Parts: sequence; structure tokens; C-alpha cells
Amino acid sequence: MRILGIDPGIATIGFGLVTAERGQVHMVTYGAITTPAGLPLSRRLYQIGTDMEDLIGQLKPDVISIEELFFNTNLTTGIAVAHGRGVLLYAAEKCGIPLYEYTPGQVKLAVTGYGKAEKRQVMDMTKRLLKLKAVPRPDDAADALALALCHARSFTSRLPSVSEAKETI
Repeated sequence: MRILGIDPGIATIGFGLVTAERGQVHMVTYGAITTPAGLPLSRRLYQIGTDMEDLIGQLKPDVISIEELFFNTNLTTGIAVAHGRGVLLYAAEKCGIPLYEYTPGQVKLAVTGYGKAEKRQVMDMTKRLLKLKAVPRPDDAADALALALCHARSFTSRLPSVSEAKETI
């Protein structure tokens, strides 16, 4: 299964693609989509959507794992991120890719075993679980890989549906 993790944003959108097969997870690629600060919001959103559709077409994921929106103290930033996240959800739907959403606590729990882990712990475990030499940069890409890992660890622990079970018999 090819899992594309996405860390939503407006200036920087992290992405990370992993493969998950028989309990083994391997990193394929990671990076970030960026938009210039000087562009009007509508232009940035258009660029995010276009770039994400292109990325999905190139990487051909089976599923997308995206972070649920978390509002901290900066509501203005949260609203801008919400705009970007909406475009990302639209792009996934337009491309016909199933989408799974995870809270920051779910990602932390899946990757570190502790739902209130610090960001550096999540990044270090992501590096270790994927057997990488260094923590991926930018941070948004590392977060996206953690989201992909979260789905790999969560989804593979679920029992198959009745139709999936019939296919294996």
C-alpha cells in the first residue's frame, strides 16, 4: 500500500510517501509544496491545489493520510491553514484517492506510543522507524511522514472487511 502523508499549511505543505507491506514500512520520498508569501490567498490556494493534483498523479498513492486541523493560540494562522487544508481535501477527492484524517494525538500515539509526546520525539521516532540517517527536513515533511506512518500502523491493525476477506479466500 502506498500512503501519502500530508501536513497541511498555506506557506509550506509537507508530504511524505511510504509503502507498507506485511508490517514493513519504507520511505519512498518526501518534500514540501511551498507558496510565496506575497501572493494573494486565492492564488496561493490555486497553486496548492494544482501542485497537489500533480503530486498525486506522479506518486500514485493508494490512500492519503492528513492531519485534522488543530487550532492553537493563533486563530488567524489556523484559518489560513484551514483554507489550505480544504484545497488539499478537494484535490484528494478530485483524484479519487481515499482520505484518512488523524489528530495530532493519534499521530503521536502511533509513532511514539505516547499521545502527548513532544515534536522532537515524534521526529526522532519517524527517523528510526523508517531507518533514515537524519530527521527529514523541512519539519513539515517529517510531520507528513509521521502521518503516513500513523496510517500504516493504524490501518494494518484493522481486521479486513467481509469483501476483503472473501478476496483472500
